[in-house]
Amino acid sequence: MRRTVHRGAAIAFIALMALLVPSLPATATSQFADKVIVLDGATSAEGIAAGRGTTFYAGDLMAGDIYQGDIRQETAKRIIDVSDFDPNPRMAVGMKFDVRHNLLFVAGGAAGNAYIYNTATRQPVGDPIPLTTLPGSFINDVTLTPYGAWFTNSKYPELYFVPFGRLGDPNAVETKRLTDRRLVLADPSMQFGLNGIASAKGGRVLFVAHTQNKAIYTVNADPENGESTRIRGVSVPNVDGILVHGQRLWAVQNFSNQISRIDLSNNFSSGVIEDVITNDSLFRIPTTAALFGNVLAVVNARFNEPAATQFEVVLVPARL
Repeated sequence: MRRTVHRGAAIAFIALMALLVPSLPATATSQFADKVIVLDGATSAEGIAAGRGTTFYAGDLMAGDIYQGDIRQETAKRIIDVSDFDPNPRMAVGMKFDVRHNLLFVAGGAAGNAYIYNTATRQPVGDPIPLTTLPGSFINDVTLTPYGAWFTNSKYPELYFVPFGRLGDPNAVETKRLTDRRLVLADPSMQFGLNGIASAKGGRVLFVAHTQNKAIYTVNADPENGESTRIRGVSVPNVDGILVHGQRLWAVQNFSNQISRIDLSNNFSSGVIEDVITNDSLFRIPTTAALFGNVLAVVNARFNEPAATQFEVVLVPARL
């Protein structure tokens, strides 16, 4: 049975976001780009993850349900209905898919939790994982490394590491507190700090977006090291989700309705914005993206449309 979405929480979240306004072959770009895939029945949207081949996973932000889609078939369907196994509301914000074990790791938003789902059985793996009890926390995004999953907190300059070998142990969560005072928000109730996250060099280097600072930082994945370094030459207002492939970084800029493609230096210390991908006919507050060769699958969150009844994934070229 479908659970009624908690409209009060949904309206509060969307209202807050509104205040923030300021491998496929190369020939596949023309074949798949500029398409719309509707998340039929979704009441909201925010996160997306690439699966096997042309498969993607997307979430209903406020209901917590998970959709499975295919960019080749241009279809999507709900495969996990949270109300089937949890009477309490959940959120589904950023997400990443572990191909080896069919596991989908999901950032749990305001609950301060991480969720793990088996996409083959369509069931949760264990109980929700409490990442933090700090008041007002918002667990926003996740990236996977060979050793575990890293999650961001958009209200505090903290990252949380969940090792793969201890997924069922809440005591295994490691907290990394970033020491740069410039990452601390002046008004956490109205601002977003750490947002999207990605990894490189076998998980040794993390990239984190900071919405308030319009910046992207690199972080050493050593849990004991709280240092971070701002990537020089990169200013990305309204930065949300990010993804990294080699020396390329894509920054989704939600209320700017664009995605910046950034060429990173060899040591990731600086970057140059090479392309700014826009699509006035398709973008409706894009928040996160998944890369399929030369195609980006992008979620439209429609945060500025509180009465929206359709949510979708749109396909656009990954470069101009």
